[in-house]
Amino acid sequence: MSTTSRLAIDVGGTFTDVVELLPDTGELRFDKVPTTPDAPTRGVINAFGVARAAMPEIGMFTHGTTLGLNALLTRTGARTAVIGTKGFRDVYLLGRTDRRTNYDITYRKPAALLERYDTYEVTERVRFDGTVHTPFDVEDARRVAALIAARGYQSVAVAFLHSYAAPEHELRMREVLEETAPGVAVTLSHELSREYREYERTSTAVLDAYVKPIVHRYLRSLEGELAAGGFHGRFLMTRSGGGAMTALAAREQPVSLILSGPAGGVIGAAALSRLLDRPNLITIDMGGTSLDASLILDSEPVLYQGAEFEQMPINTPSLYIHTIGAGGGSIAWLDEAGALQVGPQSAGAAPGPASYGRGGTAPTFTDAALAIGYLGGETPLGGRLTLDASLADKALQPVAAALGMSVQGLARGIIRISNTKIMGAVRAITVELGRDPKDFALLSFGGGGGLVAVDVARDLGIPTVIVPPGQGAFSAFGMLMADVQHDFARTLVSPLAGLDPAAVDASYREMEAEAQALLSEEGFGEGSRTMVRSLDVRYAGQEHSVTVPFPADADAADMAGAVETSFARLHERQYGHVMDDPIEVTTLRLRAVGAVDKPALPPVAARTSGELRPEGARAVYLSDDRPDAPYALYTREALLAGDVIEGPAVIAEHTATTVLHAGDGLVVGSYGELVISVNHQTEPGDREVIR
Repeated sequence: MSTTSRLAIDVGGTFTDVVELLPDTGELRFDKVPTTPDAPTRGVINAFGVARAAMPEIGMFTHGTTLGLNALLTRTGARTAVIGTKGFRDVYLLGRTDRRTNYDITYRKPAALLERYDTYEVTERVRFDGTVHTPFDVEDARRVAALIAARGYQSVAVAFLHSYAAPEHELRMREVLEETAPGVAVTLSHELSREYREYERTSTAVLDAYVKPIVHRYLRSLEGELAAGGFHGRFLMTRSGGGAMTALAAREQPVSLILSGPAGGVIGAAALSRLLDRPNLITIDMGGTSLDASLILDSEPVLYQGAEFEQMPINTPSLYIHTIGAGGGSIAWLDEAGALQVGPQSAGAAPGPASYGRGGTAPTFTDAALAIGYLGGETPLGGRLTLDASLADKALQPVAAALGMSVQGLARGIIRISNTKIMGAVRAITVELGRDPKDFALLSFGGGGGLVAVDVARDLGIPTVIVPPGQGAFSAFGMLMADVQHDFARTLVSPLAGLDPAAVDASYREMEAEAQALLSEEGFGEGSRTMVRSLDVRYAGQEHSVTVPFPADADAADMAGAVETSFARLHERQYGHVMDDPIEVTTLRLRAVGAVDKPALPPVAARTSGELRPEGARAVYLSDDRPDAPYALYTREALLAGDVIEGPAVIAEHTATTVLHAGDGLVVGSYGELVISVNHQTEPGDREVIR
């Protein structure tokens, strides 16, 4: 077999998804194995074990993991210190003075990652223009480094004032730390962000330092196991900004991985958008522990220059993804008032939903879907895990008894509450930002997406649901599409009208030289490198900027006009209005891309003989009046292009299940995608209101 075989592995909260591209035939294979939270690398190696190609025959491996994110969620990262400029010790803990919830007297800010005891300051100071105000005091730096070593810190974030303009003092501090505290991991703020905004840059450095030892150990261990198995190909990690980075770069800048978990699905969605000529999509990715919602506009994902984790800024480019705790493992429970709630707690991979038969006893969304008939024991998840309906009923029974409901009535309520939460996530990225969901198609994927997509679309007025091939492992498929990328930025606050084109070009060329050298070291030839220039622009006096393309073809005289035109168009699209105020530039940006070969979805053959017939039926509980509605059962792997299915029906496949109801219609597309026309005039008996 050719050594250009490619593998993508996405580690989720419950399952680890696997997609294998077989280059000799163009075939894509989708699979799942259980996630192993107690030994993360074991689950990845197990995923290699289900691939058709042996490790030595795989030329590229792309990996997504939530390891860093989980460390933040559980506050189990490294013991971290932060070193700032003398007089600015409290930059990180003070943060911003804005208040997110003005009328909630019980509101408390999320806990910081460190205490004031963990903050230090060194005598030095650089001005905003890069000139030195106070020289770097080496003896003071050694004193602080000695304290870091003596107090047992595992990691240090160094964030000096205006180091984005002149990083020499931060570099010198790293040298002192390496001499005095050699076992401590060091993060320098300017290596992550060459932008102003002191708090955001410090927060980014602290987050990076907090997860660095954990991610570093994991990747080194995984690289060792891969090498022992004979893997010698290119090892890439997906990143929050929608591209990929080498494992070596990921070890040094793990903050770029924190929000990378759902990025693969969004990358794949953008590629599918172009392939199907569906430029505007809402995506929902429902996995084992959470649901991620995002947008594709004009066949491109929405990218933000910065993100947040629990109100802690991450000043690196990130895809715009809204995450809620609504997954297959989300636990149903009763609150203090005795009302039914679902999530955000999750049964995760260990023990998982009760119906998995691994010792779980808490009722979950998956157990509810099994109890009402959406899922069935005759179709093993991932081809290996057979669900046990008796265990699901046993887990649901105590909550049902407390509410005076039947088990199936409770299960229907759990599904309905989950759907309502998912609707809220979709509204947050559409209605609340001035967009109408009816202008989009809903692209649903993840292990649970197909169970809820049609109901969510119906309630929001979305006319069409699209379910991609291999929906349960679609995020891993998107990882195969991810190019290696590096993002660079330089702060340049200047009126647009007074911008010096020569100075701007010099800054871009400096960044491009650094990017070219980096991509060359990573094995990308000149023909596979692309440099994309952009800049952040705002109205004078505004806080936030809009990123616009840099007009590469415009001469110096036309540059300002071209930028102003683009800014007006994008500002109106993003905020709904334009103004006559002066315009200023805040940041120059460069995205350097190392292109990888993209897999192509193989076309699906059309049916030339015979007739599509259901393979059986499932009895689906709709209400107490309709407890056993017959839903035709189909196997997705048997569907061919052009096949038509009328609801109610259940389409089971190797990695997921899709449900459509009475009046909904499905057509199988050219690439095996399921295109569902949603009936917005559903009969009253098909959907009941849970009270």
